Amino acid sequence: MKDNLYFETFIRDRITELRKQRRLSEYGLSLALGKSGSYIRLITNGRSMPSVKELFNNLQFFDITATEYYYGLEPEHPIRAAVIEKIRNLPDEDLKKILLFISWIQK
Repeated sequence: MKDNLYFETFIRDRITELRKQRRLSEYGLSLALGKSGSYIRLITNGRSMPSVKELFNNLQFFDITATEYYYGLEPEHPIRAAVIEKIRNLPDEDLKKILLFISWIQK
């Protein structure tokens, strides 16, 4: 069983990853979430952790599901994890092509 530090580190790193994808500063994300300017910095520096309610607010802000948020926490299949990582941010047009290809190879 993994210890709490592993999960806390994952959450901190995930918030940072999502923040950078949106090209937001820690201060900017804090304000966008309706918090004080230091809110995200306190989390990423390890001085605080978001509550469950705030994690749900993060999901809503980033427009992702809980599955997407926690993706990568414990990849069971490294090849699947690598494929998912590659397609995660593709535009819809490319995702349709991938879906068509998968349908073709499953026949």
